[in-house]
Amino acid sequence: MTGPQPPLVPEVTPALIDAARALAAREERSLVQALQQLAGWPPELLMAALGERFGYPVLGMRELHAMRPQFERIPYADCLQRGVLLATDEARVPHLVLSDPFDGAAEDWALRRHGLAGAAPRVAIAHPDDLQACLAQQERQLRAMDGFHGGAGAAGDEEVAAVITLASIGDDASPVVKLVNSTLYDALKLQASDIHLECDAGCLHVLCRIDGVLVPLTQVQGQEMAEQVISRIKVMAELDIAERRIPQDGRFKVRVNDREIDFRVSVMPNIFGEDAVLRLLDRQSLTEQAKSLRLDHLGLDALTMAGIRRLAARPHGMLLVTGPTGSGKTTTLYAAITEIHTGRDKIVTIEDPVEYRLPRVLQIPVNEKKGLTFARGLRSILRHDPDKIMVGEIRDGETAQIAVQAALTGHLVFTTVHANNVFDVLGRFLHMGVDAYSFAAALNGIVAQRLLRINCPHCAVEVQPALHEIEAAGLTAGQVQGWRFKAGQGCGHCRGAGYKGRKAVAEVLLLDDGLRELIAGKAPISALKERAAQAGLQPLQQAAWQWVARGETTLEEVARVAG
Repeated sequence: MTGPQPPLVPEVTPALIDAARALAAREERSLVQALQQLAGWPPELLMAALGERFGYPVLGMRELHAMRPQFERIPYADCLQRGVLLATDEARVPHLVLSDPFDGAAEDWALRRHGLAGAAPRVAIAHPDDLQACLAQQERQLRAMDGFHGGAGAAGDEEVAAVITLASIGDDASPVVKLVNSTLYDALKLQASDIHLECDAGCLHVLCRIDGVLVPLTQVQGQEMAEQVISRIKVMAELDIAERRIPQDGRFKVRVNDREIDFRVSVMPNIFGEDAVLRLLDRQSLTEQAKSLRLDHLGLDALTMAGIRRLAARPHGMLLVTGPTGSGKTTTLYAAITEIHTGRDKIVTIEDPVEYRLPRVLQIPVNEKKGLTFARGLRSILRHDPDKIMVGEIRDGETAQIAVQAALTGHLVFTTVHANNVFDVLGRFLHMGVDAYSFAAALNGIVAQRLLRINCPHCAVEVQPALHEIEAAGLTAGQVQGWRFKAGQGCGHCRGAGYKGRKAVAEVLLLDDGLRELIAGKAPISALKERAAQAGLQPLQQAAWQWVARGETTLEEVARVAG
């Protein structure tokens, strides 16, 4: 009995090429992309067919990233425009990589104009998406480091550009301004949520948080350069550049691709200088998302959505959403509010900052410099005749007390609090001085939430984890019978990460009289867990395992996020 045979390489027929030429001319795309659309073949199969037709080896993402680009021979801008790349492998053998083997002009141009005919590079082909991803990865370091050895002036000499584009980055005279602007541009292109600038001994590490995980972008050598970059960020955020011993917070705005982006800046001193973290907020994108935001768009399972909708439909009481920073708590609350917003109720929110903008909802931003805190704003909201209130986050005892009283006096209160699970929330409120009986009476339910990275659909393949990996996750071989394990291998679509996008996973605790009695009596957590299990609580980890069983994510991702 033989194993599964590899798929046969299809033939790229002249008729298919002619049809693809017409499509490429009509839609202004490359012939390879047009071929893939018409044939409907996976990228790997298409490139194998083209490699067989032209007699060229095919390079994937792994081979491309292992090579060293020769931008001094063919500049990056020309590579991007022509869809080519000159690079050397580990043996220092030059390769000319083409994204379109039909484009003989690009190959001739690379060999003749740049005098490479004598070098005789080996010609290879790569999928356009893979080559573009490889060039994008090299672009960040190239633009960031370009000009650092050119003797340009110090930071702070120029005012930050109102609009950041690739052209404006190339025109920046100061290497510091170029590095900062290119970092902001790259972070937005990668759909990052945060930018981290970390000062170490003699260098600056630049990282982005993408899908909840820090990804290194580049590393800048030189203590002086690191200090100038942090000073540039301070100037943009209107902070004191002379003060380096205490934390500072600020914000600034830029326009990229005709979109106004808000950046919240936190600068923190360390033993080597200062670190900075920039939180990105694309208000226009969030506003567009809010128009169609619903719970079923978050990826939650049907049981979880039903529990949240049941809590959001109550006439009064408190709905708490908990989880770590960046776990989608606010988005879940907005989705719930959007579903119940009919225009017949007065809905008021107080947030720091206001992320989504909802029509006919009074949204109040916290302004601590002017004295508008969560507690003070919440008191004022209660005098504004609201029906439903959303408090962005409960951070202190005063805000917690007012929120509980609002829930007890006929208002429906949506809010978030930082805790690890639904049971830790109870301790948080009691430690903030809230009376246990009042809290139990006000609380309708708690949602504990996480965001799981999802396997990239373009490169995920079936895998079989080892027994020790299954046992390390707290499972047995019998429990995973029939599970369809999958894992992403890394490709151009996911930039080699193996994951693309995130979905929410949550546990929902609906309070009944038995749970309220236990909370009011300050019962131990073990008793609360036993009662919650009897009431049908599905733990967060079990909900996450369902995604693994369907091949949507991996055991490693569940262990990272849900423990």
